[in-house]
Amino acid sequence: MTKNATQIIFTALFFALLIACGTKKEAAAPSTPADSTAADTDEWKAMDDFHMIMAESFHPFKDSANLAPAKAKAAEMAASAEQWLAAPLPEKVNNENVKAKLEALKAKTAAFVETSKSTDDKVVGDALTELHDMFHELQEAWYAGHEHHH
Repeated sequence: MTKNATQIIFTALFFALLIACGTKKEAAAPSTPADSTAADTDEWKAMDDFHMIMAESFHPFKDSANLAPAKAKAAEMAASAEQWLAAPLPEKVNNENVKAKLEALKAKTAAFVETSKSTDDKVVGDALTELHDMFHELQEAWYAGHEHHH
């Protein structure tokens, strides 16, 4: 057998093994009902939903002092914080500390709806930064010391 043919065979076997292992892992993952506390998953959908809105709001401000997206998404962010608070907590973050942080986030995002109408960009930027920091406290509770890139 030629060296080229051997390399092709090993490459094909490698990819077949990679696909087979990936398929087994997905098949073995248990499904959880929508109302579950998601205790055994690596997802917290309500956090991810809020994160998307926060990222779309905060990063334009952080990167170029653009508050327009944050002002436009203020009500959506408040609604998402309210939904996050109402959603079942995953087991690893189902504690009074996280519940209190979610309550505070809900209150501050509701207040931000009014703050976002201000013409004082410093006031709006400071409030948005505070919300971002509050979000990161919740995210850190979720990842509990595991590295996560924002």
